[in-house]
Amino acid sequence: MGLIARQIEALGIATLCLSSAYSITRAARPPRASFVDFPLGHTSGRPHALDEQVAMMTEALKGFEDITQSGDIKTLPYELSLIHISEPTRQEAI
Repeated sequence: MGLIARQIEALGIATLCLSSAYSITRAARPPRASFVDFPLGHTSGRPHALDEQVAMMTEALKGFEDITQSGDIKTLPYELSLIHISEPTRQEAI
């Protein structure tokens, strides 16, 4: 994502990456990134937790204003207990 983001930025379009893999994001050095320490696959919050997802996205998008140095990563103030992640039951999935 970082490589693509840099190319888009070179065209004059601001970008922001949302990541849950800090070391990979640091290595790719996107122009702007927001990091959330959630398991891979849950970068934008817990499944079916709309309020949490909206809050996380709102906070992440503030990176357009907060991140002033290219390559900086803003760590979002959210934590996730693995107990809260559950797969939907077969009935819920239908």
